[in-house]
Amino acid sequence: MSIFVDKTTKLLVQGITGREGSFHTAQCRAYGTQVVAGVTPGKGGQTHEGTPVFHTVEEARAQTGANASMIFVPPPFAADAIVEAVEAGVELVVCITEGIPVLDMARVKKVLKSGESRLIGPNCPGIITPGECKIGIMPGPMHMPGGPAGVVSRSGTLTYEVVHQLSAQNIGQTTCVGIGGDPVNGTCFIDVLEAFEADPETRGVVMVGEIGVDAEEEAAEFIQKEMKKPVVGFIAGLTAPPGRRMGHAGAIISGKSGTGQAKVEAMRASGVHVCENLGRLGEMCRDIF
Repeated sequence: MSIFVDKTTKLLVQGITGREGSFHTAQCRAYGTQVVAGVTPGKGGQTHEGTPVFHTVEEARAQTGANASMIFVPPPFAADAIVEAVEAGVELVVCITEGIPVLDMARVKKVLKSGESRLIGPNCPGIITPGECKIGIMPGPMHMPGGPAGVVSRSGTLTYEVVHQLSAQNIGQTTCVGIGGDPVNGTCFIDVLEAFEADPETRGVVMVGEIGVDAEEEAAEFIQKEMKKPVVGFIAGLTAPPGRRMGHAGAIISGKSGTGQAKVEAMRASGVHVCENLGRLGEMCRDIF
């Protein structure tokens, strides 16, 4: 099985006529994703590289039955794009855009609470169920379908490294989710861990965290209380000094809050198998899963 997306998912792309949107839409379609519509205000009625384009998400959803959206809209307008998708009732919204102002995302979070949409991102690589559906910018060929591993990560680049190692060890993946590293996002570690725990084909989970905020500590508490499946964890940025931001906007630590060591200690205390050498993560998963 999988979580959140599969071969039945119907995708619309907000910003499909832009350079990035156009390129990655083609990549998703080539992977096998059902791309049914694009949305670019003012360009409705056109066809872009074989995909019908609509003025609004509401119109696109009504005419195509799209149940997922991928957003490639510039940062000043991306929050409005997310809100438009949520208000149109799109079940899954994947926002790739980085650099969205925190205050804009705070407004988005309020809107999300009033609807039933799930947001993945922003500032994320997206989500892929290997062999079935890819919504995002991840390199599809390195993924191996069939499980038993589920992957959830705050880091896009490290997601690719983890998947590469898993596939090299002949460990397939059920679904890989990049939740993004911004301080205000949609889907969190716990959301994904809960879904993997309920998925019968996911027998183990890889969780990749970073310094900053307390998402990993909260996830560790959830793992200890709710999860029966093994979790292998890795934290990036262990050598970062206090006050240093590394990579994502959310990767900033202050005092003891958000430090890599605090996260490692919380994960170990919760029963997570902590990997200290990223180069051996695949071997570690082979032995545990």
